[in-house]
Amino acid sequence: MWDRRAAGRGGAVVSRRAAFGLVVVTAAVPAFAVGASPAVSAGERAPLLEAAFTATSYAPGERGDLVVRTRFRHLELQIIRAGAERGWSSVGRPWGPPRQVTLSAGLTHRLEVRPGAWQSGLYFARLTAPGGRAVAFAPLVLRAAVPGRNRVAVVLPTYTWQAYNFYDANHDRKADSWYGDARRNSVTLGRPYTNSGKPPHYRTDQRGFLRFLVHTGKQADYLTDEDLERIGSGDDLARLYDLVIFSGHEEYVTAHIFDVVQRYRDAGGNLAFLSANNFFRLVVRSDNRLWRGKLWRDLGRPEAGLIGVQYSGNDRGGHSTPYLVVAPDAAPWLFAGIPVAVGAPLSTARYGIEYDAVTPSSPSGTVVLAEVDPQLRGGRVRGQMSYYETDAGARVFAAGTLSFAGSDNPVAAVLFGNIWARLSAP
Repeated sequence: MWDRRAAGRGGAVVSRRAAFGLVVVTAAVPAFAVGASPAVSAGERAPLLEAAFTATSYAPGERGDLVVRTRFRHLELQIIRAGAERGWSSVGRPWGPPRQVTLSAGLTHRLEVRPGAWQSGLYFARLTAPGGRAVAFAPLVLRAAVPGRNRVAVVLPTYTWQAYNFYDANHDRKADSWYGDARRNSVTLGRPYTNSGKPPHYRTDQRGFLRFLVHTGKQADYLTDEDLERIGSGDDLARLYDLVIFSGHEEYVTAHIFDVVQRYRDAGGNLAFLSANNFFRLVVRSDNRLWRGKLWRDLGRPEAGLIGVQYSGNDRGGHSTPYLVVAPDAAPWLFAGIPVAVGAPLSTARYGIEYDAVTPSSPSGTVVLAEVDPQLRGGRVRGQMSYYETDAGARVFAAGTLSFAGSDNPVAAVLFGNIWARLSAP
């Protein structure tokens, strides 16, 4: 739980000086490039209201196109900051005043939204129909006005979000994803998310860390996978940032992203992986679609060689347990401020769903700091929190469980702070 009194310190949740601009465009626009009728989560009725931005990220002052599909003529548009919320039940905190929007007749509309001079971060456009009859969220990432000034980048797993998006455009009761239709090998980018527009598993797999960042005033450049695609090389990334944090489930990456991040590590850049099952499978981006490829380990690039650990199993959360400390003296900086002992739990919080473990491909010197034992496959599946350093000076931390970044408790706050302090130092 975060201390409410900390809200606002260091400019964390008070920098709302510039409101967003809004222009309502009533001309017909493409319907998310996936069909002419509203989409649904597989097996559900079509929503009364849905929305998505045409890009995943924008710079301050840049025009963002928000495509809205609805029969309602009047809506309220509120920008909210993800992570700024005070309690577990909400998704964000209002960021500036709401706007009333009047739409013309028709189904599909475009709203031009210009983010103000806010801090880089994850925001949502929340649209509400009269009387609360329908609510839709559309995420957008605000990039930094001057990239690299903060020296820490936080990557949001937008490719993985779309892979797990159970959007069903053609109403065939099968999600338009390889998770809902075994015949599919691609997903379309730019689609609205099901679950009222919030990214899949965002609350349980990622929100705790974002709340930590906002409520402690940590400054970072937020990036999407699409933003990583635009970085030319790992050396370019190293010139911008001392630390790159993968804040969620970064399961699907292109060859370019893998190359950039590996070169960044080889050049001495620090990395933190706060989830599990990262860099697991190759995807190819073409014509606004992601095409599913082979596992990276089957392509001769096991992910443990970069991360330190790699995916070992999944029990859908049925056997989640606390981390048990394995080697407190191997990284005393991580456990600073937390009473620890070998074999003792870090906290009462339980972790799991997916688990990573060290392999023969892990870099020399990789140390297991703590682990979760879900008692699967005779103990062969474990979630191992790991750390290693390279001769070039890189420091790499990996959580080893899928839900670590979703942690929302005092011990997690200390761990997040210690990881930030250690790895953000050049």
